[in-house]
Amino acid sequence: MARLSVLSAAGLLVFFLRPRSAKAELLKEGDLAPDFATEAIVGDQQIPVKLTDYRGHKVVLYFYPKDNTPGCTKEACAFRDGFSELKSWGIVVLGCSIDGADKHRAFAQKYSLPFPLLLDPDNKIAKAYGADNGIPILGLDRRITYVIDEDGHILKVYQQVSPGTHANEIIEALGADKPPPTPTPAPIGAATMTPEAVATPAGSNRTHHHKAASEPGDEQPE
Repeated sequence: MARLSVLSAAGLLVFFLRPRSAKAELLKEGDLAPDFATEAIVGDQQIPVKLTDYRGHKVVLYFYPKDNTPGCTKEACAFRDGFSELKSWGIVVLGCSIDGADKHRAFAQKYSLPFPLLLDPDNKIAKAYGADNGIPILGLDRRITYVIDEDGHILKVYQQVSPGTHANEIIEALGADKPPPTPTPAPIGAATMTPEAVATPAGSNRTHHHKAASEPGDEQPE
């Protein structure tokens, strides 16, 4: 028994002291945003998405650790509640985590998320933006947001994110809390799909406004 305990302790020590892949550096304001092409979940649909689809629009690309965890639910619902303001200014919202299509779909439908959740199965997008390996033991993305300008350059980097208030922070920083000068609805999916076709998840006709956004029962770590 004693020998087993020693071996177990040694195994744990090796695990925690093992070399880990280094985190990529974060992008800086003014850098060209790395392009990507992937699939995304919008409601119950899976659609192709490329960053270049959104040239001419500001893009809020936010990375988060995991679907259906308390902090990530709060952050996603806050973006949901501010979505109409951002959309009225032609601003696109894209969420990204390591979760697969089924988990993204369940998450989007449960909370009526109207914006795409990107699929990043090999972590290529997260690595390109320095967001991968944020929680090394679990292999989860770090919580970080990039605002990309109309020409595809990094306009702002948010390294410190408070999930419940982050969406409002971005809305105010981008002036989306004011009436838009002209109607400029943001594209939601790829160029092959009209925004109207994917703007609202199937079965959801709710309009949301600013409110604290979390629901009980999610017991995963933040």
